[in-house]
Amino acid sequence: MDPILTGFVVYLVVVLVVGVIAFRQTQSQSAFILGDRKLGPWVIAFSERASGESAWLLVGLPGAALATGFIELWTAIGCTTGILFSWTFVAPRLRESVGRTDSLTLPDFFRQSYPETHEAIRIVASLIITFFFTFYVAAQFNAAGKVLDTTFGEMLGSMQGALTSAGLSLETTTIGMLIGTIIVLFYTAMGGFVAVAWTDVVQGVIMVFTCVCLPIVGWIKLGGNEVLLPRLAENASALSLTGGTSGLEAALLVVGGLSWGLGYMGQPHLLMRYMAIRSTSEIRTSRLIAIWWAVPAFWGAFMIGIVGLAAFGVDHFEDPERLMPFLAQTVMPGWLAGIMISGAIAAMMSTADSQLLVTTSTLSEDVWHKLLKRDSSPQSLARVSRMATIVVGLVAFALAVSTSDLVFSMVSFAWSGLSAAFGPALLLTLWWKRCTGNAVLAGMIGGTVSVVAWRYLGGDALISERVAGFAIALALVVGVSLLEGRRQPLRP
Repeated sequence: MDPILTGFVVYLVVVLVVGVIAFRQTQSQSAFILGDRKLGPWVIAFSERASGESAWLLVGLPGAALATGFIELWTAIGCTTGILFSWTFVAPRLRESVGRTDSLTLPDFFRQSYPETHEAIRIVASLIITFFFTFYVAAQFNAAGKVLDTTFGEMLGSMQGALTSAGLSLETTTIGMLIGTIIVLFYTAMGGFVAVAWTDVVQGVIMVFTCVCLPIVGWIKLGGNEVLLPRLAENASALSLTGGTSGLEAALLVVGGLSWGLGYMGQPHLLMRYMAIRSTSEIRTSRLIAIWWAVPAFWGAFMIGIVGLAAFGVDHFEDPERLMPFLAQTVMPGWLAGIMISGAIAAMMSTADSQLLVTTSTLSEDVWHKLLKRDSSPQSLARVSRMATIVVGLVAFALAVSTSDLVFSMVSFAWSGLSAAFGPALLLTLWWKRCTGNAVLAGMIGGTVSVVAWRYLGGDALISERVAGFAIALALVVGVSLLEGRRQPLRP
């Protein structure tokens, strides 16, 4: 058997076995959504990091660094700073708050924090999560198709021939998307949060290993300093931290890269980890683990793109997001390349499963159970969650097949929307007692609309949708709160 395929199959067997084992531990809604809040700091930290970075880390960021050069270093710096900020200023207070209210989802947390909004805040939050996460999951399936097609193109070509003979015509990339979709839907629907968290541990280890080892080995094997540094020096704009620009344009580009860090406090699939940890006292340990993971992972992902730029050049790839699997096959032994390529699939799976879980938890808990008042047994609610997982996953697959956007672009859109909708609202809910329910609603709606409008109606290209959406949402939450006056908060 092909050693690359062998490494990939071993990885798949591990995650599928975890899903089957976890099925026995997720027979209630609370267990399916948050693992009954019984997971410790190591599992939570690795799960948060693996699900936080997605295929964007190993496919999107290296591709962006290949295409634009050292300016993407600001993205890596912004992300690591955002991770530290979120674990420090959001995680402890959010865990304390949900411990008092027993909230299982982010919409439910907002609903219980602001009872004066009745069900409006739950409905708006649920709609926003479902909308943006469908795009986000589609981006992960899109990445799976690219990685599998780049790595196992010949095998997928054989499958394509068989399907064509049966009257079904599919591109090889689409077949790769389908394979990734089926795997993620299986273990997420089977094992819920427990399966997702433990597979994230495996996936997180593979991801950081790939990010650290691949650029080092690639740099050495493809010529080292003597060969690659002169090639980089030929491209002055690629070496520039401002992309060859200056003045206001350079400043806005730097801010745009750093602004990725704003998103971490507004991503429901990451906030779920803070809500699920065993106790607030264990957050400090998780924070240290998360930072020690993030620094080498982001630096390594960025350097994969720089190694590719020096060794092959931008013009070598029709799609720059195929760099990582190509580099792994070029410089690594087959079996090790298989494990590293599994890292890219792991990145996709660790985020897709978490986002599916958040979306389906929102639909089953906030819409089916709380909004529609369907009083079901814990086992029945868990079954509803599993069915919702499959439906949302299939919709995301259909979107992935139909779109031509790059993974980086799709993730940027969803990340920006969630950041604007929930980041200012959650941060001020936790830290500012004058924040009101109507202000949070205004921030959610205004942040969402501004990101969508910025992207599809042509906002200023130099000001990213992440910056614009977050700033508008923050202004709305603060402004409406000040207009409404002081409220009596539920939290002390």
